[in-house]
Amino acid sequence: MFCMCNFDKMSLILIETELNFSFSCSRLKYAQPSTQTGRTDINAVTNWNAPLVWEGTFDPVVIDAIYKKMDPRVAVVVFAVGKYTRFLKAFIETGEKFFLVGFNVTYYIHTDRENEVPKVTLGKGRKITTVPVPSANRWQDVVLGRMKWATLTIEKTIRNEADYLFMMDIDSVFYSRFGAESLSRLSAVLHRGYYKNTPREKFPYERRPESKAYIPAEEGDYYYTAAVWGGYLGDMYKYCYEMSEEDTKNKIEAVWQEESHLNKYLLYNKPTKVLSPEYLWSDYDKVPADIKVVRISQLVKNYAEVRPNGGH
Repeated sequence: MFCMCNFDKMSLILIETELNFSFSCSRLKYAQPSTQTGRTDINAVTNWNAPLVWEGTFDPVVIDAIYKKMDPRVAVVVFAVGKYTRFLKAFIETGEKFFLVGFNVTYYIHTDRENEVPKVTLGKGRKITTVPVPSANRWQDVVLGRMKWATLTIEKTIRNEADYLFMMDIDSVFYSRFGAESLSRLSAVLHRGYYKNTPREKFPYERRPESKAYIPAEEGDYYYTAAVWGGYLGDMYKYCYEMSEEDTKNKIEAVWQEESHLNKYLLYNKPTKVLSPEYLWSDYDKVPADIKVVRISQLVKNYAEVRPNGGH
């Protein structure tokens, strides 16, 4: 099993603060919580007793007040390589309306087209940092390279500038509040395609034992998306990069690249919060009754046109 046990001083402070909510809730005006009523159509806790976050399972006034006392710095790592720069403007503009509004946020934009990064009006305490990366001939190489470049940026820059980090896909837009309820040591998002009644043996895990992402058919909790995930500046990013590099040496590529390695990591390093598919839906899909709000969603696009190798 893998262990994420190397915390810096700030991480330890954040853990302690997250466990001590009482000091930050005085004089707030909010609805009285109930032990008897709430969402009955979904499960709001995992079997390892971590919150499973849905609309209606938290009070945004309370949760924001708790975390604003901590004054966390949040990094958002995105990749806009090749034609994907066209998605930057909408992502950042909607992020300024809905993503951790009132918190300190830095968008770390990794791109091979720095001249195409748009000028967007940002809120107080929010900024954009551009990180140059090489172009790619295959979209799979962009995906696999994300962990490498994210790890390098974390070690070189982000570690000194942020307390939490989110990896996000740039071809997405925010539609509603994405707030402090998403913050934790390790936050993972349920994949919209596999969160309801899918047996674990049907999850699209990597099933070839030769791959470092291999998960046996009889194991697994949930299937998580790699398009949104985050947490403290721990070793999960480095782990996914190193495991994909090991696969490359062994002449194998995990079935869903970094997402396969991420699911392997999260199986043995349980998330401290699991976010419902509200935290990444898709404009391709109809919204079911249990999704009360879509917070961020992947855009409809012509993959053959925007991907360097025609989407294949």
